[in-house]
Amino acid sequence: MKTELGKILTRIGALKFGTFKLTSGEISPYYLDLRIVPSFPNAFKQICDLYIELIKNDIGTHDFNRIAGVPTAGISFASIAAYNLEKPFIYVRTTKRQHGRGRCVEGILLPGDRVLLIDDLITKGGSILKNAEAVRAEGGVVTDAVVLVDREEGGNENLAREGIKLHYLLSTDELARKMYVMKVITKEQLNSILKRVKKC
Repeated sequence: MKTELGKILTRIGALKFGTFKLTSGEISPYYLDLRIVPSFPNAFKQICDLYIELIKNDIGTHDFNRIAGVPTAGISFASIAAYNLEKPFIYVRTTKRQHGRGRCVEGILLPGDRVLLIDDLITKGGSILKNAEAVRAEGGVVTDAVVLVDREEGGNENLAREGIKLHYLLSTDELARKMYVMKVITKEQLNSILKRVKKC
């Protein structure tokens, strides 16, 4: 599964090098753009299959009632996973509605529902934690989150402090080393990623 993900991300050119400002506000020498995945139907299907396998293997399908997509990148993956696992799908709005029900969570969420959060990747964990807070505020229970890639910049630890277990397919370190072995990135690019991981 890990090697397959590395091949897919290589094929669609998801890994970029340069100077990038992250959601956290920090500057990174690389950027993993998983938002482009749905633009490649075959890659999208393969990656959604990887999400589903990861959920089945790491969590099982009986420990949660609903799947929530973290806006915006996580919504496409979460909706496909929910469809295939036959679980109700919900998502948290980026801003609270000022009309209608005025809720933050779209879809049916009942008190006590166990909600699995899905996003594309995790850096510091801020987006996932914000969504977990919104779901919990409306009575949902959040104990697990799933991403494809952990950038290893403190997100796993930040989620753990809030009682959320992170499940991921690859760490940045693993992904970079696999891409280097496949001769997709240079030694210099590999070192720039590893230096960033070590710094964090």
